[in-house]
Amino acid sequence: MDMIYTESHFNFVKMHLLSHFSDHIRQFGNIPMYSTEFGELRHMEQIKDGWRRSNKNDVERQILHSYGRQHAIRIRLLNLISLRPRRANPCDHVLRYLDKTTGTVSTPAPRGRILKDRRDDVSDVLDFCTLVGISLDWICLELIRYSRHNLPTERRPPEEPAILQLLPVELLTPTEIPVLAFQETDVYDIHRARCTGTHRFRNQESQKDWVWVQARSEEMYGALRGRLPAKLVALFKIRD
Repeated sequence: MDMIYTESHFNFVKMHLLSHFSDHIRQFGNIPMYSTEFGELRHMEQIKDGWRRSNKNDVERQILHSYGRQHAIRIRLLNLISLRPRRANPCDHVLRYLDKTTGTVSTPAPRGRILKDRRDDVSDVLDFCTLVGISLDWICLELIRYSRHNLPTERRPPEEPAILQLLPVELLTPTEIPVLAFQETDVYDIHRARCTGTHRFRNQESQKDWVWVQARSEEMYGALRGRLPAKLVALFKIRD
């Protein structure tokens, strides 16, 4: 506890840089070189990973030991890798281990969205448009546009409005969207969004959450990277 009280201050680099921002912007414009990404990455590797591996008792010592072992192993791997161009003769099991640890690491595929709480008051696209209060012509055009841009040819629905309006629809209330955690490759945070349509939510007015929508490529809209805020109108799924 003494360490917590003595180290509880804001005297670290990220906070100190704030005092220089206004002068730098006036002299040079934007401040891309003041990125704290490097420090954040080091914090994840040196602190967070060690904390997750610990048993949460005497955490500081276990974090230091964990990072020290990782650092020592990296140094040994670099030494072994440097032997290859010099035509050294490491053991076969060492070569196999190097092949395994220096290969390309693939990022796991993101998990799909999870829709829940199916409602029974909608059977097809025509019912859906009537209940939600949107134009049938508009939803047919949007379905065609979406299928052309996102679905393989064999999975696209027919583009005749007379057939589209009879496609079976499931109307749902919440959805769970897995989002890759910051600075992680295999850890996902679950973001929940809800849209009750015309129904009340917990004896209050209807709930229609705001979400970010990927509207354009990542080069668009500056820092938003192609995303725009949008309010949910309905959560639905079209069945084959």
